[in-house]
Amino acid sequence: MGAARNEALETWMKEHGHSANSLAEAANRAVERLTGRTGSYDGSSVRSWKSGRVRWPNEFTRKALEAVTGMSATELGFVPRGRAQAIPTPQQEDDMKRRTLIGGIAVAATAAVPGTAPRRIGMSDVDRLEQRFTEIIASDIRWGGQPDIERRATALADEALNLQNAGSAAQRVRSSLYASAAAFRSSAMWAAIDGCRYDAAKAHMREAQALAEMSGDQAIKFRVWSHAGSMYRHLGRTADALAANDVARNLHITRRDPLFSCLGHARHAATLGLTGDTAAVHRALGSAEDALERADPDAVRPMWMGAVRNGAELETLALSAHLRLGNFEQAEAHAHRSLALLRPQMRRDRAINTARLAHAQLGQGEADAAASTAMKVPAVVATRHARVARMLKEFGAALRATAPGDAVVQDWTEHTATWRTAT
Repeated sequence: MGAARNEALETWMKEHGHSANSLAEAANRAVERLTGRTGSYDGSSVRSWKSGRVRWPNEFTRKALEAVTGMSATELGFVPRGRAQAIPTPQQEDDMKRRTLIGGIAVAATAAVPGTAPRRIGMSDVDRLEQRFTEIIASDIRWGGQPDIERRATALADEALNLQNAGSAAQRVRSSLYASAAAFRSSAMWAAIDGCRYDAAKAHMREAQALAEMSGDQAIKFRVWSHAGSMYRHLGRTADALAANDVARNLHITRRDPLFSCLGHARHAATLGLTGDTAAVHRALGSAEDALERADPDAVRPMWMGAVRNGAELETLALSAHLRLGNFEQAEAHAHRSLALLRPQMRRDRAINTARLAHAQLGQGEADAAASTAMKVPAVVATRHARVARMLKEFGAALRATAPGDAVVQDWTEHTATWRTAT
């Protein structure tokens, strides 16, 4: 009997748009970052992993693939020698992640027991936390806003802080641990914002701001204050949102790296949309576009900046700004461009921008086209993501007000009824 195919790896590659050759190239770059030497993988290497001919790659290969995917080797379908192969279910995958997280916390707690020899905390501990951070980001990219993401990120922030007391460490390591804790707290904050749990988001924000200051990490400071601006924007607190955006935009990192400047200006434009100041929105978006053109596409940046690099986030925020201004034709143009640039795995962002596109089309009097667009939002996102659900509820109300008695209203009502029976 032949080797069982690695379906988990195949699924990940399909979701992330990777061919055998592109995954090999990504793994080679990861090996170079890990060892200083470029890897030697090619398409045939990846096909061997997919076919099951190589069931448990060597350590460097596993680390490279984990760095690329943000998933462990076992989650990618590889089987340690001597074990029978089993593809985990989604629930088993969640349980596996929780066991890994709890195990890491237990290690930190054990190391801090009085009377035991103090351990030396090093960058390998920071690297392990960074690996967990990539998993959090990957989960956010796919689903966003889920309470489980918030809980996992909060627990990992606590784990990073536990390590501060688990042994001796150099100042660089301690700063990195604070940065990791701040990064996890900012992810918990964003999950709460995305899930419309604003009281929890405010609590995470305060923790994240303090940790970011102790870390001295400019990228994390930017992320925390930029998220704060987004939170206040969603709450309708325009003055606070603009003030938080200003803190982010005035950090030194925006002068060192234009891509951060691009994101700062774009989020500022989205907030300015609440003020009705069309000229200010255009100025902010123009500054964002200029910064994007100046940004080095090959510079090393945090994983969470991925959608900024290719312009998807700029188009998304321009869409938001013009929609708030009532510039529906411009909003529709930005919606189409954002959807073309978003990576396949960015399901939450795709659903949000599809809902926004429907609003833009309805604003132009195109009720049938708008309803058809809104119906493209997958039921699993429409029912489980708080922000998407709210946007579609608002769309339904606007549709009924725009086309009362029209057959399209009945079609929309029947369509949303299928969501209730599907959940």
